[in-house]
Amino acid sequence: MGNRFQVRDRFADGAQFIGGTLRPGTSGRTHAVVNPATGEEIYAYELAGPADVDAAVAAARAAFPGWAGTTPGERSDALHRFAAVLTGQADDFAYAESLQCGKPIKLSTEFDVPGTVDNTAFFAGAARHLEGVSAGEYSGDHTSYVRREPLGVIGSIAPWNYPLQMAAWKILPAIAAGNTIVLKPAEITPFTSLMFAQAAQLAGLPDGVINIVTGAGPDAGEHLVGHPDVVMTSFTGSTPVGKRVAEIATATVKRLHLELGGKAPFLVFDDADLEAAVHGAVAGSLINSGQDCTAATRAYVQRPLYDAFVSAVAVLMETVRLGDPFDPATDLGPLISHTHRDRVAGFVDRARGYARVVTGGEAPGGGLKDGAYYRPTLVADAPQDSEIVQSEIFGPVLVVLPFDSDDEGIRLANDTPYGLAASAWSRDVYRTGRATRELRAGCVWINDHIPIISEMPHGGYRASGFGKDMSMYSFEEYTQVKHVMYDNTAVARKDWHRTIFGDRP
Repeated sequence: MGNRFQVRDRFADGAQFIGGTLRPGTSGRTHAVVNPATGEEIYAYELAGPADVDAAVAAARAAFPGWAGTTPGERSDALHRFAAVLTGQADDFAYAESLQCGKPIKLSTEFDVPGTVDNTAFFAGAARHLEGVSAGEYSGDHTSYVRREPLGVIGSIAPWNYPLQMAAWKILPAIAAGNTIVLKPAEITPFTSLMFAQAAQLAGLPDGVINIVTGAGPDAGEHLVGHPDVVMTSFTGSTPVGKRVAEIATATVKRLHLELGGKAPFLVFDDADLEAAVHGAVAGSLINSGQDCTAATRAYVQRPLYDAFVSAVAVLMETVRLGDPFDPATDLGPLISHTHRDRVAGFVDRARGYARVVTGGEAPGGGLKDGAYYRPTLVADAPQDSEIVQSEIFGPVLVVLPFDSDDEGIRLANDTPYGLAASAWSRDVYRTGRATRELRAGCVWINDHIPIISEMPHGGYRASGFGKDMSMYSFEEYTQVKHVMYDNTAVARKDWHRTIFGDRP
């Protein structure tokens, strides 16, 4: 794939998209975007500060009455046009996503971009299908019905691991419901969020409906969450930062949606298809270099299959091809930064004192030495209470532990603070049925791990947060439910008035 554009030219006017215009930030601080595959600086820009957030919220607030006043059909038509623009720019989006994230071009081309187009098309349809309770005379003397109305200005924060898809997950349900939005992407991966907003403008969405402020969390992010004109915050990121977001949002009584960390278990019963489980474990643990909150991170394998599983996963991991993200043959790209790569390596290095590193556990040299690469890593025999089992690593590392009884396997799978995703592998419908009931996670896959679809919700339990992305469940979160009640009697003196004053008529 060729370079469809030069990022310095594309964003020469700045990395803030406010009221339909690119502009520089006003924080007085400059940030450099680095290609994690090479360590080279590819773009430098002025970060957003509180004044930029204020301007973006003001633009969104000004655009809200007009956008909220459009019909569901008009919003649907706009989103269908939006999907068509995204489709026409698919190559550019894939190139920019791989450039800033280091993810293999085949992942950007076959997963990130088409998934975003599909999300856009889904919410184009969803815009026309908001439902409430049918009108009825529930009190006998009144007719009641339910309205769903847009909330106002949404302030959302997206992470760096899937910048395009996370921008879509935040923006699309909000605007489909008639809200306007200010999104803060991660400052290290701004390109596709800005391109997404520009594509919406090209599709004819009014200026101010979608605004992007690219700045640091303590400056732009916290100011956005605490802004008095922002009525809802949706945040995707780590659990510690999510707690800080919740603290700020609670102070201003905002509606809050949090999609936080994960430590997904991969539960293999002794009657599972071993080949399928091995392939699923490697794919599920290495997607996006393991930088996925639903990635398979803890494989619990029933003891009769344990040794064979460990051996086969190690062999398959060693065939995974690290390389240039723009080479179609590359399977695994770098981690997002050298700092993050070193953090991942630290987990593995500390685990050598109490567990067995079966394969990987190192950064490659040679032509990849300047990038933030780390080899696919398999760790076995770690204690359940160890750091590498309990903490989110967010890298290409799979930990494998044995279990004996089904009760023990499910207990161990649930034994972390998280609850975002899980999978269970078995040919027995009763075993898998039990797993779907008892695994405490927002998504449970059976004999697969990772696939997502626009029609189904994504969100977690416990320390993984609350609220849903994608699906109609997400759409509903961006609406206010209003009960409307009409008197049908035309009687001036109601019978219930006597409980306040006077006697029964």
